[in-house]
Amino acid sequence: MTSLEELRTQLSDVDDQITDLYEKRMKICEDLGICKIKNGYKTFDRQREKNKITEVMGKVSSDFNKKGIGEVYELLLAISRKLQYKQLVEAGALGRLPFIGIDSLDKDTARVVFQGTEGAYSQAAMEHYFGKGCNSYHVHTFREAMEAIEEGAADYAVLPIENSTAGAVNEIYDLLVEFENYIVGETIIPIKNTLSGLPGTDISEIERVYSKAEALMQASHFLGEHGNWQQISVANTALAAKKILEDQDKHQAAVCSAYAASVYGLSVLADSINDEKNNSTRFIVITNQKVFLKDAKKISICLELPHESSSLYHLLSHFAYNDLNMTKIESRPMEGKSWEYRFFIDFEGNLADPAVKNAIRGLREEGRNLRILGNY
Repeated sequence: MTSLEELRTQLSDVDDQITDLYEKRMKICEDLGICKIKNGYKTFDRQREKNKITEVMGKVSSDFNKKGIGEVYELLLAISRKLQYKQLVEAGALGRLPFIGIDSLDKDTARVVFQGTEGAYSQAAMEHYFGKGCNSYHVHTFREAMEAIEEGAADYAVLPIENSTAGAVNEIYDLLVEFENYIVGETIIPIKNTLSGLPGTDISEIERVYSKAEALMQASHFLGEHGNWQQISVANTALAAKKILEDQDKHQAAVCSAYAASVYGLSVLADSINDEKNNSTRFIVITNQKVFLKDAKKISICLELPHESSSLYHLLSHFAYNDLNMTKIESRPMEGKSWEYRFFIDFEGNLADPAVKNAIRGLREEGRNLRILGNY
């Protein structure tokens, strides 16, 4: 009977042969890449690779080994493509992207739009990024803000895209696909709601509380301690604060930010009433120009994937092979295609980096309808 050490020695010998053959294969792939570049051939031929995997699966015996060799060759072919994408980039392909690097945004003269009412968190985010007193106006919906940018009525829009506890703002992701607008910046604002009422109001006088439905839920523990209060939902927290001012009723209060309370001259009756004390929202700054700051460090893209096995795995491998750190992935259903999804990905990098260009080349070849949403 063969001993364990003898079997391990045999396995090591086979591994030596495999690594030697792997290097030989990659050298041939490198020569193939040069040939493809010289003759203008495509790097990725999906059908040819499917045929190759079927061919090698037919050369092994058991069903288990068929699946195994199929998986091995899927990976081998993916590695070969990455090598050839790298060769393409080094040869100058994708050397220029349709984005222009700029030193800074023109914050002093820019016109900025935000969604919501005066006192909204979006206004606070805008002032945090552009400074107090910036030339701004507000609209009722996210769509109106995107339209204002597309039409040139405003230079920039500031819109919420993600909350640390509630998650993604799905409508913003959908609008980023629909409109030809681009992300050029971001800012994060802590969400610290208060209970605010008319000056001179005592908390014992409150009977009705107004706010956005999500804000009421986020303060459920505090509001639950006052079970006799009627909770009434309105469009947003700033609108709730505005209503308290307009109604001049001491029996009413708003769940809103301290910023909104100050805008409408309300008094804070209870501070930091959120259940989650570390709640924050990330806002993006959008323009209709294909520009990016030269010192930008994050890239957002979206793309669709073939509805087939391992497609997401192969897509994500482009980040690993190019040493790029993916920070977020989000999926959204595709309109008119049941159970098919569009993926939104954030990763660290700059559009001028060779590794980023290489990864984007691979993603564009193997995915569908890739769009660079911004570098910021």
